[in-house]
Amino acid sequence: MGVRECDEGLILLLGGRSEMGLEIAERLAPGRVVVLGARRSGQLAAERELLTRAGATAVHTVEFDADDLAGHQALLEKIVAEYGRIGVAVLAFGILGNQAVAEQDPAAAVAVLQTDFVAQVSVLTTLANLLRAQGSGQLVVFSSVAGIRVRRANYVYGSAKAGLDGFAHGLSDALHGTGVHLLLVRPGFVIGRMTDGMDPAPLSSTPGQVADAVVRALRKRTARIHVPGTLRPMFFALRLLPQSIWRRMPR
Repeated sequence: MGVRECDEGLILLLGGRSEMGLEIAERLAPGRVVVLGARRSGQLAAERELLTRAGATAVHTVEFDADDLAGHQALLEKIVAEYGRIGVAVLAFGILGNQAVAEQDPAAAVAVLQTDFVAQVSVLTTLANLLRAQGSGQLVVFSSVAGIRVRRANYVYGSAKAGLDGFAHGLSDALHGTGVHLLLVRPGFVIGRMTDGMDPAPLSSTPGQVADAVVRALRKRTARIHVPGTLRPMFFALRLLPQSIWRRMPR
């Protein structure tokens, strides 16, 4: 399939402080309206300035709490009503959580799944309905290689990503033929604030490298990508490892 521009309309970034999300928005910003959704949305001056310098025609901020499931519908409908149709919506919110704590505290385990899976499902379902009504639009969903085969070392986070990966895969099929495109992104270890203090894994990437891959895939209407691409054959092979070895694999 040839390369073309992303769908017309505003750029919506949910997770307005995300390094990966901002790198994507920066690349898509020229000539576009950008809406940033985050908690403490009044404190996004630096992010607004970044995207204005990148060429956005306007940058708006909205208060977005991923865990406020009851508020998702009204917020997303308000964004469309006030700022216009959505061209690309990037879901860049999420938490890593603390595996050791989550193994002992059920509430901590549930909190990771609430933000990284349940909240994503709520937002995706609402956005999919809005974009279907438009007849176009693109969704960017961040799964992870951690969800391809869940490891003992981070099984709480990994299970959330496994659930999200399956949901997004099915939603992508449900959207086929509607004019709406869903891009499922499976990055490996990304060096940035979210992983600060952790030893980088082999084949790590930066937020900028992820953003470059995402923008290319959006323009090609690709359904799924691994970042870097070499992770795809590697994790295909790792699926064949015996469980006795797999359970000892590091995070």
